[in-house]
Amino acid sequence: MADNTSPDLPLAAVDMGSNSFRLEIGQLQRGRYRRTEYLKDMVRLGAGLDDQRLLTEEAVQRGLDCLRRFSSRLVGFAPAQVRAVATQTLREARNRDAFLLRAQEALGHTIEVISGREEARLIYAGVAQLQPADEPRLVVDIGGRSTELILGRGRTPVTAESFAVGCVSLSLRFFADGRMTADAFRGARVAAGAELEEALEPFAPRHWQQALGSSGTAGAVSQILAAAGVSDGRITTAGLAWLEQRCVAAGHVERLDLPGLKPERRAVIPGGLAILQTLAENFGIETLWPAKGALRQGVIVDLHERLTALKRTRPTDMRDASVRELQRRFGVDQKQARRVATVAQALFDGVMPAADAESRRELGWACDLHEIGLMVSHHDHHRHSAYLLAHVDAPGFSQSQQRRIGQLVLGQRGGLRKIEDALTSEALTWQVMCLRLAVIKCHARADVDADALLLRERGRDATLAYDASWARAHPRTAYLLEEEAQSWARSGPRKLLLPR
Repeated sequence: MADNTSPDLPLAAVDMGSNSFRLEIGQLQRGRYRRTEYLKDMVRLGAGLDDQRLLTEEAVQRGLDCLRRFSSRLVGFAPAQVRAVATQTLREARNRDAFLLRAQEALGHTIEVISGREEARLIYAGVAQLQPADEPRLVVDIGGRSTELILGRGRTPVTAESFAVGCVSLSLRFFADGRMTADAFRGARVAAGAELEEALEPFAPRHWQQALGSSGTAGAVSQILAAAGVSDGRITTAGLAWLEQRCVAAGHVERLDLPGLKPERRAVIPGGLAILQTLAENFGIETLWPAKGALRQGVIVDLHERLTALKRTRPTDMRDASVRELQRRFGVDQKQARRVATVAQALFDGVMPAADAESRRELGWACDLHEIGLMVSHHDHHRHSAYLLAHVDAPGFSQSQQRRIGQLVLGQRGGLRKIEDALTSEALTWQVMCLRLAVIKCHARADVDADALLLRERGRDATLAYDASWARAHPRTAYLLEEEAQSWARSGPRKLLLPR
């Protein structure tokens, strides 16, 4: 049987940006990256976000059509070989869950919504892989509805932030009718500057020696300047001033005729140009070099690292480091977390011995972090824990995965109705049950025998086995287990049966 979790196989990244959707297939071998295929479709999903932050059906259909085309190219790729990520538009869209259900069916693979900081981290990973350097660098990525700024050195991002201003959103606001005037550019620069103002100190010129522009807007402007002979592809303040003059002289985006400007980029070039001008003026960027890497390559690099980690006896990746940092930040009782994790994993192995590695790791992370809410309050700490996990910036995790772990942690105690929608998933149902039983077994915060409880599946129900002598020696735990069985009988998707 072929090993479809090998990091040496071709890997695919789907980047669902606010302006373009991209599919990249590539391989990392002996530290070198090689692209084998690249597809791009100007979907303009961000332009389909209305005033109520709802995606229009027209925008949804453009996205679904593109994903179906990508799906045909991904035939034969195992789930472990593909990672699809969505960015700012789906961070904002109120109907994103409904769209994601349809989008995942169209693509045939899971789609993760990533946070702005995670997007920035992955962008830097792509740039660092394709354009390695030792000096401190500033990487700028202007997307459709967000702009990412990253300071890094070598392969390590030091500071990474995302700001809710992009070439699509700014173009729609200040150049909505396609007219380009000097006043419109001034207004767009003021708006962009207001959004980016808080970045002035952490991304000041003294922190970096070279500035790189990644992805669409920077690449488009670089190509225009090179094709017109204004520069050799470097983006300079003089080049930006020249481009604004050409835009204002044209007066309307439909009359903008520039060498190197692709037709599908024309409508959003004024917004992207205004952001570049703002960055150059306020951040002291005299020269912005076009970068070779971008988000999609960073996703493949990150996926390669995850698959490589799975080959180790004790797999660890960026997410494990994030969990340790969250434990430290929120003062988690790590001994208790390890007790709960040991018991929960033993129970989970009993009911889902063939579970994929990611399901086991998600359960382990939930155990590691199930008590972070105690830093907020002992009362309803599971709710505080779930909220923190769903909203905290945790490098390596997508927002989608954090929400799943948050739901799991929310279900660690109390009634089950609050998570009944999530319990339609068989894997999550078992994860919740195992976590709840582990929390009960470890409630005394003392050393426990992880093998004292045995959980097994019996038809649509679950049976929990333990010796009568153990129950007599632990009457309080046995009492709590009886209450737990009643909770599952009242509102669980399966019953929990105890020894008689």
